Amino acid sequence: MMSKQLSSLTGLLFVICCCHGGNILVWPEDCSHWVNMKVILRNLHSHSHSLTVVRSSKSWYIQENTSLYSTITVDPMETEDVGSDYFMTLIERSLELQRMSPFFRFLGQQKDIANVLKVFHNGALQMISAVLDDAGLVKRLREAKFDLVLTDPAFPAGVLLAKFLQLPMVYNVRWLNAGDAHMQIAPSPPSYVPLYNSLLHYQMNFLQRTENVLWYLISVFKERCIIVPIYSELLERHFPPGADLLSMQQSADIWLMRMDFVFEFPRPSMPNVVYIGGFQCQPPQALPAELEEFMQSSGEHGVVIMSLGTVVSALPTAITEAIATAFAEIPQKVLWRYHGERPSTLGNNTLLQEWFPQNDLLGHPKTRAFVTHGGTNGMYEAIYHGVPVLALPLLFDQFDNVLRLQVRGAARVLQVATLTSQEFLEALKDVLENPLYRSSVRKLSELHRDQPLTPLESATFWIEYVIRHKGAAHLRPEGNNLPWYSYHSLDVLAFLLTFIVIALLASVYVCKLLCCRKSIKKRKVE
Repeated sequence: MMSKQLSSLTGLLFVICCCHGGNILVWPEDCSHWVNMKVILRNLHSHSHSLTVVRSSKSWYIQENTSLYSTITVDPMETEDVGSDYFMTLIERSLELQRMSPFFRFLGQQKDIANVLKVFHNGALQMISAVLDDAGLVKRLREAKFDLVLTDPAFPAGVLLAKFLQLPMVYNVRWLNAGDAHMQIAPSPPSYVPLYNSLLHYQMNFLQRTENVLWYLISVFKERCIIVPIYSELLERHFPPGADLLSMQQSADIWLMRMDFVFEFPRPSMPNVVYIGGFQCQPPQALPAELEEFMQSSGEHGVVIMSLGTVVSALPTAITEAIATAFAEIPQKVLWRYHGERPSTLGNNTLLQEWFPQNDLLGHPKTRAFVTHGGTNGMYEAIYHGVPVLALPLLFDQFDNVLRLQVRGAARVLQVATLTSQEFLEALKDVLENPLYRSSVRKLSELHRDQPLTPLESATFWIEYVIRHKGAAHLRPEGNNLPWYSYHSLDVLAFLLTFIVIALLASVYVCKLLCCRKSIKKRKVE
């Protein structure tokens, strides 16, 4: 057995080492999306691949000068500002919607989502237009002889560039267009696959399935009537007649899907989908001296970690004060990633930091709970390190993320809009003191870690696989090339129904004919 394992490991290392360094063009997304893309780039760089990253001159996080990769900086036309103020406006609107009745909340959500899609997709349009309209830059890109494009297709600028340059394409993906990327590549029956932002479980009753179908129809409408038209003029200018955005998006060779089924609900898949959920998680590194001293000073009670992600600086003042008040009443120490004015009710047990190494802190033995907004990266880090979660979802996919962890018994979820100090304190004590939360998340951690290759190793292997074989067309399902009526066999159904109807009509005609002849013979005999 040991010999077989060594043989398999040797073979894997041989395959990986035999892939000479490739020339990879990277089109990432900013903010938290860049955080996990950079993890893959570091690993590719360690494998001697040459990396070129396309970035906006207005990028928040993507550095222009670094030894990890070279850059192509694009200066897009003026678009609507999506800085921190924009996200704070979205949060305030989200909190306002949470206070509404379900019907008006639903209508408000659809309107807001449509506006957000327009803003971000118009930004993506300006970026790709600035590239394709620049003949000199296009010439440089063609002459660079890239082996593939690695992109996050949350917005399709990278997809369009890959198709324009006719290069193989690998996705680092979770969301695409108006929802879950699985909707674009794999069968996703709404009878048991909950739609993005539906807040539904995969075990649905009749009314919930009806609601989920409505969410599906709305998602299709947004995609076809809001997103696709944004790029139509660009396609006419730079692509052959009949070029279709949705077909282009389905044509990636490998989909590196940022999910793991210990977290996601079970659903159908495809051979070119590789699951890498939690790939950014790593064993904890040593903390800076001052942070380590703070962690050790917590004694037997331990530490609560709180972070609201990369784009949320702070919550509204009243909610922040309520949280600070609650923190002051627990025996644990609190490390809070926080920007802004210091809360007046902050206790002596709470340390505010503008940034901290979240993964390393969650892996620290003194960490007892994680208070988070429910971003995907943080969810997987909590699972990886076995830390129970108190969730305060604010935007986008966070509501679905925390629902999934809550269903697994590893998280408790609070509604931020109506949050009080007492409610937050009660929920936090529950997560800290109820052993079921910790045992549930530790079971998830055990399942998540039990893999033949780490998610990051799998991602690197499949990127190099595409380089070695100049694509992976043999893994792409033929269903992507079928029109919708053929995909759902509606043409076959129509043919069979027509055949049955003709057969029935013919049978009726023959019966009538036979009856008429029999009647004529009877008359002649009489």
